[in-house]
Amino acid sequence: MSNVPLTELAKLFLRLGITAFGGPAAHIAMMRDEVVERRHWLTDKEFLDLLAATNLIPGPNSTEMAIHLGYKHGGKAGLIVAGTCFIFPASLIVAAIAWAYVRYGDTPQIDWLIYGIGPVVIAIIVQALVKLGRTAISQVSHALLGTAVLVLALNGTNELLLLMIGALTGLAMATRRWTGMAAILTLLTSVGYSVHLSAQAVTADAVPFTLTRLTLFFAKVGSVLFGSGYVLLAFLRADLTERWEWLTDQQLIDAVTIGQITPGPVFTTATFIGYLLGGWSGAILATIAIFLPGFIFVAISQPLIPKLRNSRPLGGILDGIVIASFGLMSAVTWQLAQTSLVDIQTMVIGLVTIAILMIWRPNSSWLILAGAALGWLLRSA
Repeated sequence: MSNVPLTELAKLFLRLGITAFGGPAAHIAMMRDEVVERRHWLTDKEFLDLLAATNLIPGPNSTEMAIHLGYKHGGKAGLIVAGTCFIFPASLIVAAIAWAYVRYGDTPQIDWLIYGIGPVVIAIIVQALVKLGRTAISQVSHALLGTAVLVLALNGTNELLLLMIGALTGLAMATRRWTGMAAILTLLTSVGYSVHLSAQAVTADAVPFTLTRLTLFFAKVGSVLFGSGYVLLAFLRADLTERWEWLTDQQLIDAVTIGQITPGPVFTTATFIGYLLGGWSGAILATIAIFLPGFIFVAISQPLIPKLRNSRPLGGILDGIVIASFGLMSAVTWQLAQTSLVDIQTMVIGLVTIAILMIWRPNSSWLILAGAALGWLLRSA
């Protein structure tokens, strides 16, 4: 572990918490630019190992990546500093919007922000994918696995199941033992489907709101949730809207939208909902509850990564998860591109951003701010 001053970790992740728009894939791309390209704190291979480790545990991937990086370069104090600094600015912004929402009854109209920043975010992710791909995809079998995960993800296959496929395939490639892998995968799929059916069978039963229930609910979500913001939406709707009737569908959609269009972790949706239901106390408790499990999981899992690498079977599993993670990130990029590159202007912004990244390699935060300014100019013209 290379030690980095806590003040430097704080400055880096505070800035990322303010400027990291675009969701987990974009956040991870920006982190890679900072710690691999600009600061040389670790190699692409080490970065990919940490990325795979975030996919092994539940919780918000990009936040856990920040926590991993803080732990690796600043120990347990760095873990707390990096994670808190990445989460705090975003939570404060979302809480301020929630206050305005409660006071004025609507979300702010900031289409121009999404319009200008979206193409820049896509370009940043594409650049990171190209460079990470050179490290992750070193064999034809790796390319085939990554392509299979990409296709399956685009067709709606569950993210956790795809990571299981990656892990089992990586184990089979490392040990040359293919017998029984299909049976294990079938069993896992059946169990996952049964759990899904059980969750659907839960009957509606409205319960009164309390801060304790709110805190325990978000602690549960942070402890068990794998996947994207859309998976988070499913969790929230099942309990808060359908079972307990604490929120309307429109309030829930507004909460998830705010979490996605503001910088930093998408899980700050919890901050918005917490304020809506319980004021400032609810916002603080919901935020702590949903993010705290990630700190614990990272502290437990990071020391195990070298042991995974030193074991051939476990190293194969880690390689498989790395490739599956790369495939998932590629699928998310394609889906985001379809919503961000909506006309000639946004396509030009994206292409120019890629060219700038390839030629001058500026700090991605400046590109995000330039995208926001362009969006405002183009939409107000």
